[in-house]
This record gives sequence, C-alpha cells and structure tokens, in this order.
Amino acid sequence: MRVLLIEDDEGTAAYVVRVLERIGAEIEHCRDLASGLNAALTAPCDVLILDRMLPDGEGLDLIARLREAAVEAPVLMLSALGSASHRVDGLERGADDYLPKPFEPAELIARVKALARRAGQQAHPAIMVSGDIELHVKARAAHRAGKSLALSPKEFDLLKYFFEHEGVTVTREMLLRDVWGMNFDPQTNVVDVNVSRLRRKLEEGFDGAVLRTVRGEGYLFGAAA
Repeated sequence: MRVLLIEDDEGTAAYVVRVLERIGAEIEHCRDLASGLNAALTAPCDVLILDRMLPDGEGLDLIARLREAAVEAPVLMLSALGSASHRVDGLERGADDYLPKPFEPAELIARVKALARRAGQQAHPAIMVSGDIELHVKARAAHRAGKSLALSPKEFDLLKYFFEHEGVTVTREMLLRDVWGMNFDPQTNVVDVNVSRLRRKLEEGFDGAVLRTVRGEGYLFGAAA
C-alpha cells in the first residue's frame, strides 16, 4: 500500500509513519500543500492522509484540486479540529474520512485499510449512463441532455453512489456511511441538504424527475423515480 502523507508537524508525521510501517505501507511525506499536490500528480497513491492546517493554506482546499486533476485516491483528514461541525465540514468538502487528533494507532490503521479496500473495490467504467444523464468518472463531470451540471465534489460523489445503486432505495444511513464515511448520525440535515441540492441541479430545466424521496425509507434514483 502506498500512502501520501501531507502533514507539517514533524512529531505527528513521524508517528503516522511508524504506525503505518507496521502494516508494510510505503509512505511519502510532504510538509505543505504545494509539495503534496506535486507528489499526488507525480505518482499514484492508494490513500492520501491530509492535515487541515498547513503552512500554505487549508488542507481541504487541496481536495477539489486533486479531483479536478483526476486524482481519485481516497482522502483521510487528520486534524486537531475535531468537533462534529469540523468533521461534517470536512466530509462535505470531499474528504472520504475524518480522524481527529489525538488518535489511537489501531484506529488509524483500520481507517487507512478500509479506505484502501474501498478504493480497490471501485471498478467503474469511464462513463456511466442513466437515461439522458452521463457521469464521466475520471473527469468527475456530469451532463444531462448534453448540458454540463455544476456539481460540488460531494454532490458528484453522491450522484456516483446513486448511479451505483440505480433502482434501489438508498437509505440515509447508507449515505452517511458510504458517502460521508460516518458510522454515527451527526444529528444534522447534511444528507437532506445535499440530496436537495443535487436534485435541483439534476431536474431544474429538464424534463422528468430522476431522484425522488421514498417517504420513511430513503431515496430512489433512475428511471424508477
């Protein structure tokens, strides 16, 4: 497993390296956003571990730039900003998982393994199609009836998940777990808000509903909607 670690605190970085070397991971360590972006674009990694507070900016800002460059490695945020609101913010802005500092070695290992395993299982065609909607996986772009849809990174992840479960009722718990990486309910309306935004972008100005709420159960995407 190859891990790219972007962390400016030398003590934390050394600790993460020691922990992940126990499972045979190869770790490349960068200390700021600029060098981290260059490393991510130069050589592929299986998991990217990213701090939020870096010398040259906010770590979350890097995620959108990575996705625009078709870097698909799952991102684990590692941050001292560990409140529920910080975690929700990080996951909404594209992080695949969020681990507050300080953390236990076993939990770091488990989360890194889970992200690597999930990424390894995701074999997608270059283009996914449902009706008149196209999802360009590598380019992280979506179109309906030939028109580009301006989706945020999280909205794109959400739409891809609906494509993968087309015709199946997707529960709120499934979305929290698989799209936001949460095994707990943050007691916010983060799912409802993002689904509502995605539905609006998918349907306003177009003919036909493609995403509907199944009362008391979840959401249904595709022709069945």
